[in-house]
Amino acid sequence: MAEIKKVSVLGLGRMGGALAAALVGEGHDVTVWNRTPKTLPGTKSAATPGEAFEAADVVVTCLSTHDVQQPLLSKNIKTLVNLTSGTPEQARATARWAQDNGVEYVDGVIMAVPQQIGTPGAKILYSGQREHHVLHAFGEPVHLGEDAGMAALHDLALLGVMWSAFAGYLQAVALLGTEGVTPQQFTPMAVEFLNEMGVLLPEMGEETRHRVYETDVSAVDINVSGLRMLADTAAQQGVDAALPEALHDLFRRAQQKGHGAHSIASVIEVIR
Repeated sequence: MAEIKKVSVLGLGRMGGALAAALVGEGHDVTVWNRTPKTLPGTKSAATPGEAFEAADVVVTCLSTHDVQQPLLSKNIKTLVNLTSGTPEQARATARWAQDNGVEYVDGVIMAVPQQIGTPGAKILYSGQREHHVLHAFGEPVHLGEDAGMAALHDLALLGVMWSAFAGYLQAVALLGTEGVTPQQFTPMAVEFLNEMGVLLPEMGEETRHRVYETDVSAVDINVSGLRMLADTAAQQGVDAALPEALHDLFRRAQQKGHGAHSIASVIEVIR
């Protein structure tokens, strides 16, 4: 059992409620505040953020945006564990505010859905001060350094991979759907293909690190032609072609920069 702490949670949406419940499950003394008053078993309710701050050694925030959060903060907070999603610069600005006001600060992001909170499957990426505070109650804490912006940067990078993969899958489902192929028929093939592609990422990462892009497998030239065919086929089949058009433009710009004979990894030179 972790050391018992007095913890206040600001924000009782699905994720905030899951965080508060996990803290209760760990035996902490939990106070909650939500803009629209809510109750949660095993917790005490604060009428105001100030009341929540006074009741706590640690304040955990899980609000909709940094813009909503910032006016609520007070120098009466002892330790702030910020789990409100935002940009790296917003995290760094909050860290500067905390330092100016004598508040210990940890900035974190939750790589899990609410149902996973409190299980080993939930990773909590965090940066700023090394002390974990109450993060173990939520899942596995992963420290990313003293720079308070690093957790948010990793969060957005990982979500970028997710959004790109999901968008590509939905593009494929829409394209095949024009000929009556169902997601149930296609999805197992897509999952197998994505698993095979995943094993290539370490090698691709090394290419980008060393900026050496020689290949005898799949050069940018070939992929520019393939993306042109995908975009044209999407248009011909009557589905939106914005995604393959954007990818075609990106790869074509890499080709124009002299990377036509290089590997797909060379496209990062355009992105950079």
